[in-house]
Amino acid sequence: MRPLVKICGINDLNILNELVEIDEINFLGFIFYKNSPRNVDKDFLNNIKHINFKNKRPVCVYVNENKEFIEETSSHFDNPILQFHGDETNEFCNSFQKDFWKVIRVSDQICNKEVAEYNDASAILFENYKKNLPGGTGSSFNWNLLRNIKTLDMKIILSGGINIKNVDNAIGVNPWCIDINSGVESSAGTKELKQINEILKFFKE
Repeated sequence: MRPLVKICGINDLNILNELVEIDEINFLGFIFYKNSPRNVDKDFLNNIKHINFKNKRPVCVYVNENKEFIEETSSHFDNPILQFHGDETNEFCNSFQKDFWKVIRVSDQICNKEVAEYNDASAILFENYKKNLPGGTGSSFNWNLLRNIKTLDMKIILSGGINIKNVDNAIGVNPWCIDINSGVESSAGTKELKQINEILKFFKE
């Protein structure tokens, strides 16, 4: 069974209108982090209400944000998933009464204890650790580490540096979902529809 697909870092309405029409995409990610080149601006957010997401769920991405900001920005979306990239506790993540994903950054091993701390998460997203970067590293870790993880009931999302050259290997470690971002960009924050369509060929039944 092929994993689900999330395209993350969307900040262009024209691209978004194209992506909602693609059957192979399950989740669409929007980053609310001012230091990211993929940060969502107010104009984009104000126009999001005009978009029909069809059967795709929006995912709102945050890094150590305050509760008021998270509540306000996520309110623009229908039934969003919240994705936390910072030092947020399980209690904080779960306080919004919404499905949430927690990001665990991986260097040379996966700490099962750290994963277990987020027992209320709908899924755990694993990505490469890079010092002083909360996410969006554009590089991958040793994906084979996921084969040994002991959190049996946890849905696993694989992220970090996934592109047309390695997506087959990513699928091979059997994650629940694959998160694609910089691997389908011509430059940081600029999604390319042609690259997205090319990589999605691997997910067609």
